[in-house]
Amino acid sequence: MLIAGLLATSAVLLCQLAGLIVLRGWLTDQVDERLSHFRPPDRVYQDLAKDGALRPPSSNNTLPSDYRVYFYDKDGRLLRTFLGAGTSAGPRLPRQAAALHLTTGRPSTVPSDAEGTGSGWRAISYSGPDHMRAVVALPLDTVDGATTKLLWVSLGLGIAVAAGVVVLGNGAVRLGLRPLSRVERTAQHITEGSLELNVPVAHPDTEVGRLGLALNTMLDRLRTALHRTESSEQQLRRFLADAGHELRTPLTAIQGFAELLLDEPDMADRRRRESHALIAHNADRMSRLVDDLFLLARLGEAAADSGPRAGHREPVDLLSLAADAIATTAVRHPHRGITLEPLASHPADPGSERDLDIIEVPGDLHQLAQVLGNLLSNACAHTPADVRIHVRVGTTHTTAPEALGSGSPLPLGTPVCVIEVEDNGPGIHPDEAPHVFDRFYRATPPDGRAGPGSAPGSGLGLAIASAIATAHGGRLELDNRPGAGCTFRLLLPDPTTAPKDDTDEAHHCPSHT
Repeated sequence: MLIAGLLATSAVLLCQLAGLIVLRGWLTDQVDERLSHFRPPDRVYQDLAKDGALRPPSSNNTLPSDYRVYFYDKDGRLLRTFLGAGTSAGPRLPRQAAALHLTTGRPSTVPSDAEGTGSGWRAISYSGPDHMRAVVALPLDTVDGATTKLLWVSLGLGIAVAAGVVVLGNGAVRLGLRPLSRVERTAQHITEGSLELNVPVAHPDTEVGRLGLALNTMLDRLRTALHRTESSEQQLRRFLADAGHELRTPLTAIQGFAELLLDEPDMADRRRRESHALIAHNADRMSRLVDDLFLLARLGEAAADSGPRAGHREPVDLLSLAADAIATTAVRHPHRGITLEPLASHPADPGSERDLDIIEVPGDLHQLAQVLGNLLSNACAHTPADVRIHVRVGTTHTTAPEALGSGSPLPLGTPVCVIEVEDNGPGIHPDEAPHVFDRFYRATPPDGRAGPGSAPGSGLGLAIASAIATAHGGRLELDNRPGAGCTFRLLLPDPTTAPKDDTDEAHHCPSHT
């Protein structure tokens, strides 16, 4: 505010100074014009030439009261007598004409003859007959008086303007900064922990309003980031707790049987073999759990570094993949009925009529086999033994997303290759269905029974399957029908509809081991 007052005062003073200079120049020009139009009478030179003295002028030849006319004789000496009335001191002129620094016919300023007098004189010299010279002068007291009064008026006006700017400007600035004060108070409350607050925006078209909108956008992003960070921390804590719980069970069993073997060295051979078998079984369970955790970690790192990308890329025949997975599952569940069928054709989707023997996608064969193996194992583990499982392979286009799934939905109408694993079992409870893809989550069928011969799983199978599907640019979906079964659907981008460059690039991805 002080700087604004100083700038305003300086601007006023500069304007007044410019006006003062212009006025003084104009008044001086008026004096010069009067001097230029006045010349001493010719008879004055005649009188001076006769007896060196001036005769009193007649009434019709009286000079104006403010004029003074001085003369230098032919020898260049200043005469004592002069023309003009008044008792005030005149201009300071040299005694000799040679020292007179006046250009003939050009007005100049000369000081006053009185000591301490500020007002000077404006003088002009003329050449007379017989080397005589005349100096005509007019006082500048009127010019100095007018400029002095204007100077005092300018100073008073400047002081008044400065005071007005300080007082009124301070109020105007405080009024204009009131929205910023509200922003400051809101920011203080936010720093104290009230993260749900937003900056008040009264007029979005002003600078303060736009600043408030920008701050609100930043606050929204910060809140979103904080919520994501908090959610990630909660997921990490839950993941560590679940992993520790899952590892503790086989580790406790291994430790117990190992201590039993050490405490009873004379144990019977049959019991010793049973203890060794249980130790090996729990060690294998713990090893598989650790392998699953490492796989999830690798898939998560790959997605964080370069987005969804499968490790090793090669053409994978989905029909052969499904047949191999069914054969592997049949060995473990010999009494389970599993069929391999083509995907039902959609009336509005002619692309689904493609022959099954040419459905290939670029991807990692072992990872895709693991996805299908996990889906079949879950179907066998969570359905009664007499429930048949149907595996279907085909192509289609994505429709409106209605089923639950992992990852982001694919754009509507995207051509995809599909593998479905459907069962007619009891299905999944509606409250549990949204969590089936979470890590360490194990859903139970509505009747509370698991399939025969099923071993307790780690709850990582579907989480791994969804991560692999995402790494292949696809998606894993669940179509749940409580009491009538459920369908897990693996969707992978159809390479036959992708641009050639994209397909070539996919086939030339470097492999990772």
